[in-house]
Amino acid sequence: MCSAPVPKLLPIQVHGLRVTTQKRALLNAVSCDISSDGISVIMGPNGAGKSLFLRCLHGLTQPAAGEIQFCGRPLDEAVVKRQSFVFQSPTVLRRTVFDNLAFVAGLRPDITMDTVHQLLAEMRLEGLRDQPARLLSGGEKQRLAMARALLTAPDLLLMDEATANLDPASVHIIETSLKTAAQQGMKIIVVTHDIGQARRLARDVLFFSHGRLTEHTDADNFFHAPQSAPAQAYLRGDLIDLNPNS
Repeated sequence: MCSAPVPKLLPIQVHGLRVTTQKRALLNAVSCDISSDGISVIMGPNGAGKSLFLRCLHGLTQPAAGEIQFCGRPLDEAVVKRQSFVFQSPTVLRRTVFDNLAFVAGLRPDITMDTVHQLLAEMRLEGLRDQPARLLSGGEKQRLAMARALLTAPDLLLMDEATANLDPASVHIIETSLKTAAQQGMKIIVVTHDIGQARRLARDVLFFSHGRLTEHTDADNFFHAPQSAPAQAYLRGDLIDLNPNS
């Protein structure tokens, strides 16, 4: 049990989560307990429900049934404010790179300009600080989005395929930053299709198939001895049938 004030949002306890559309279950009776520090990785084929599950954790999608608790607290506005979410397609403000971060800092009296400069350097954006953010490359925009998410020092960072299709240098910068943040106590949950990235980052793995969580285990166990048939097929590189009834 957690005592107040709550220092972290762990454990994250999900019970019977269900999301439906047009009478079809997109997430079906998903239950799990995410209690480990570090980086949890969510994997599975397209359409398995990975991103939808992440959106539920951030309150962006309302489930038809089920419950989500963070250290015994419901998913309310106070909990959401302690999270940051990085999407696959970054959104930047029509400002310079520096002003994208300075704008966020201006909303929070606890954020200093020293932190802004530190994140610009960490994301290798200091040389671009005066450039219009919308003219950045895809990798640079995502690094800016990552810096903006880290600027608020969230207790929980959620990332949805945030490094998909990025250049290797940007992937390396973002992964290095994630590892540093995790070492400093931030809980991170990452959705990725990149098995190599999952091997580099994951402390534990949640594997989804056809809207169900078929496996949640330590990363070493998952990659060396997956227990569920869908996970075994995925790691072998088998073609996955998206229609469970076919």
